[in-house]
Amino acid sequence: MSAARDIILDLKGLTVDFLSEEEPVRAVDSVSFQVRRGETLVILGESGSGKSVSTGTIMGLIDCPPGDIVAGTCSFDGMDLMCLDAEMRRDLNGRRIAMIFQDPLAYLNPVYTVGRQIAEVFESHGDAGEGSVRERVVKLLERVGIPDARKRADFYPHQFSGGQRQRVMIAMAIALKPDILIADEPTTALDVSVQAQILDLLRDLQRETGMAIIMITHDLEVAAAMADRVIVMNAGKIVEAGKAENVFQEPKHPYTRRLIEAVPHSRPAVERRRSAIQGEPLLRVKHLSKHYLLKAGFFAEKREFRAVDDVNFTLRRGETLGIVGESGSGKSSIARMLLRLNEPTAGKAFFAGEDIFKLEGPALGRFRRRVQMVFQDPFGSMNPRMDVRTIISEPWAIHPDILPRAQWAGRVVELLELVGLKPDHANRYPHQFSGGQRQRIAIARALASDPEMIVCDEAVSALDVSIQMQVVELLADLQRRLGLAYIFITHDLPIVRHFADRILVMKQGRVVEENETEALFASPQHEYTQALLQSVPRPKWLRGDAALQSTSEGAIQQG
Repeated sequence: MSAARDIILDLKGLTVDFLSEEEPVRAVDSVSFQVRRGETLVILGESGSGKSVSTGTIMGLIDCPPGDIVAGTCSFDGMDLMCLDAEMRRDLNGRRIAMIFQDPLAYLNPVYTVGRQIAEVFESHGDAGEGSVRERVVKLLERVGIPDARKRADFYPHQFSGGQRQRVMIAMAIALKPDILIADEPTTALDVSVQAQILDLLRDLQRETGMAIIMITHDLEVAAAMADRVIVMNAGKIVEAGKAENVFQEPKHPYTRRLIEAVPHSRPAVERRRSAIQGEPLLRVKHLSKHYLLKAGFFAEKREFRAVDDVNFTLRRGETLGIVGESGSGKSSIARMLLRLNEPTAGKAFFAGEDIFKLEGPALGRFRRRVQMVFQDPFGSMNPRMDVRTIISEPWAIHPDILPRAQWAGRVVELLELVGLKPDHANRYPHQFSGGQRQRIAIARALASDPEMIVCDEAVSALDVSIQMQVVELLADLQRRLGLAYIFITHDLPIVRHFADRILVMKQGRVVEENETEALFASPQHEYTQALLQSVPRPKWLRGDAALQSTSEGAIQQG
């Protein structure tokens, strides 16, 4: 096949503005690239760099207005995507070009089972295929790693963890074996072992079907593990492009070098605080359990699901306790019980000597000021009708003794700058931010009440690698100055190694290993911990993959 015929997607000179009350904001500026059959093109860059807008334009997902495609052409297998009518676009999207979105909860219908929603992909394109649609749905769920897939096909989105919802989205995207799969942060919410499974799955599908993959990610390790070629974007422009091995090993542009230098394993770890590890206990958790009775269908028998099963640990003042484990292992359930968002089935928890589960009225209010949480899904934890200024100020309205009203405006600006946002962002609403920016707002809100302990539930999972380290180092600095304690729930092993003093490893609701951080990484005892550490992505060129490499110097054109 000739080089020209091998090109399945050709984007040229794409320029996209977004209309605002003042002058238009240029989101994408003269972006050009080509994608070849069977290759993986990874687009790197920070939030707001234009990655998602570029691929959203390919899918026809940019609302115009407020979006305005100022210039550019996009050819897919000989078709001009900019000229498709609505019917042609509906036939193309999902069948030949599919997308895995960054925020699964925003794209899954809460009133339909996940099985019904995956089946709709087949039915909407008139693709019954071989065997029943139901069987095809179950096989897809099994392939993306959903346990007990036949029963869980009848569950609703809220009955899955964040990582499991992302796997459901991947099942929907790969259902019809598209020619191009656009993956927008597909492993953001996944722990490292499931991430490895999903990346292996995408590689297998690519080998079987010859589909091309365009992957958007801020995770440089994932990018290095998947990419044949890499595009680096900054402020709407392509600043560097080339073969993955060349870009990662010999980056030319200063921005690319800054991204690579921000990867946690290339930086010195936060200094371990031995005094904190040996200090005064702040939180004691004893025999904590949370069980649910699940029912797959109206006539089905209920069965017990042990989300958390007899968990014990101690958190000391000024200490960071990392909790790692696969999606659904009980990490977030522990966090929600400790904040009294869910009640336990059994067990006790003492915060500064007080039994958390017996607090009521004003005492419970005082406790919630002292303990804050940064949730995994920032969009779901914010009121969409509140602007950022009101969101961050809300703790002061609830607890008036924290800060006089006259100082609110100045403190909002300080907190926004601490988490890497601009003062004028205070006037905007959650839907006007990227996923990573919304997470930064959530962190600012948690800091507003001057807490003693913060529970971070995947608090940096949606952030760019450079912002991840800024936030982690910010949290470490606040810890040193204020004596804060953290429960740091994450699937990112390099981050937790960099930040945590001790680590709990969880599997199926139970703690399978606990140790100081360096000891756990140096000598993991449990086979599950060993499997986690072995699942960290490795660069593609070091694995010896028979990857498709670009043979054309003009495959990526900088705008």
